[in-house]
Amino acid sequence: MKILFSLAVLAAAVSVANAAPSGTFRQAHELGFGDASSLDPIAKGRVFQITEKIMNRLVRPGLDGTPTADLALSWEANADATVWTLKLREGIKFHDGSAFDSADVLYSLGRVLDPESDSPARSAVKMIDKVEAPDASTVVITLNTPFADMPLQLMDYRLRMIPEGSGDSIASTGIGTGPFKVEVFDAQGTTKLVANMDYYEGEPGVERMEVIGIADGQARLQALLGGQIDMERGVTAQQKVMLEGSNKFNIQSIPTGNWRGLVFRTDVAPFDDVRVRRAVRLAADRQALVDLVTGGGGIVACDSPVEPNDQYRADISCPQDIEKAKALLAEAGFADGIDIDVHVATLEPTWPILAEAYQQQAAAAGIRVNINQVPSDGFWSEVWMKKDVSATRWNERPADQALHEIYLSTAKWNESYFKDESFDKLLADARRELDFEKRRGLYVQAQEYLWENAGTLIPYHVTKLVGTTARVKNLDEVKNDAVRWHLITVD
Repeated sequence: MKILFSLAVLAAAVSVANAAPSGTFRQAHELGFGDASSLDPIAKGRVFQITEKIMNRLVRPGLDGTPTADLALSWEANADATVWTLKLREGIKFHDGSAFDSADVLYSLGRVLDPESDSPARSAVKMIDKVEAPDASTVVITLNTPFADMPLQLMDYRLRMIPEGSGDSIASTGIGTGPFKVEVFDAQGTTKLVANMDYYEGEPGVERMEVIGIADGQARLQALLGGQIDMERGVTAQQKVMLEGSNKFNIQSIPTGNWRGLVFRTDVAPFDDVRVRRAVRLAADRQALVDLVTGGGGIVACDSPVEPNDQYRADISCPQDIEKAKALLAEAGFADGIDIDVHVATLEPTWPILAEAYQQQAAAAGIRVNINQVPSDGFWSEVWMKKDVSATRWNERPADQALHEIYLSTAKWNESYFKDESFDKLLADARRELDFEKRRGLYVQAQEYLWENAGTLIPYHVTKLVGTTARVKNLDEVKNDAVRWHLITVD
């Protein structure tokens, strides 16, 4: 088998030249990691609203979501997809003036792969056995298993290239090759970025960008309404009404693989009993949650993290089944039902709405939900993966990456503490399978297995509502991970 990507098909996609950069584009981030926020792209506390603008990947998603050249010009696999050879762009400079080459790739990937770094991004590329650099513009990646979808993994939003040896300082300096450079990093205040005039795709459209820490979702909307920020990518269906009737704002509706849900830890009682965790998920009316929480702007997910348009998405039916939920609880020794505490925060505006809607639905099955609203600041470090039940959310990932990162027994961010040897084997077999249809069948089986056994309620995938001030132009109407930030202009 030979898999080859060529830049020839991208000749027409070269970005148009901008006028001299001018103006300031402002957006917010939610301070979800509090004091642990950083510019290290592989750290748990990375502020992706900043790293996405200052650093590049080897491969990025194109406007259609398929792997597209970034700092790697091309990639080619050997016959069994165990060795991948990447050719790098030449003449690329980091923000500090140093040249980008293969040594930086080896260093950047090496940090992720190093078990001592404890990076959650490691699960995305743990199939890599070694990375070598035959010359300054070539990188050879050898895998410990055949894997035909390697370019999809390299699109991971955390796999940004940083200068060789910069690991100890990158969290505060943010030196990359992206369209904007860090002038001031202040996670809890205002981070200031300036245009990188040497960006390989051309000068950015705006002279400056500011990313402001605003923890509360309603406060971010008020900042947009008041003109303090120019974009909010977390507008709810209820908030949309406040924007769409005014010529001062624009709204984009973007189908995504992003999802919101509730995670039940499978390592603690009563959710260590598969019957209980099936019951709490069967009690949900997913279509009603789509209608109530998103205003119809979502697609039922049936507890699979794989996005609707992914080639490996399973077709699962998941109607609400109150009687089955009650029977499972009784069988598990809870004939009188159970009481659960669900922890939510307003950093994600839809979480309280989701919890309240689920509370009403689950009551019919004898599941008594108590909603605890906790501070947004530090939610990811103090609540998520610590409380027995909490709200959760994930941005889209290719199927293999989502399934590994969220559910593999050894995954750093296995939020439900789901550990199952049979499931792990399905994923391992899928990665080794070179025949597409057989590989697809294994990924489908893995999702069906989660439906029967997992502890995460994923009711829907989000249709993202992005609100901007009318002065914003040239914002790609695509998923966040594929936005070309250098093209944005402001009047």
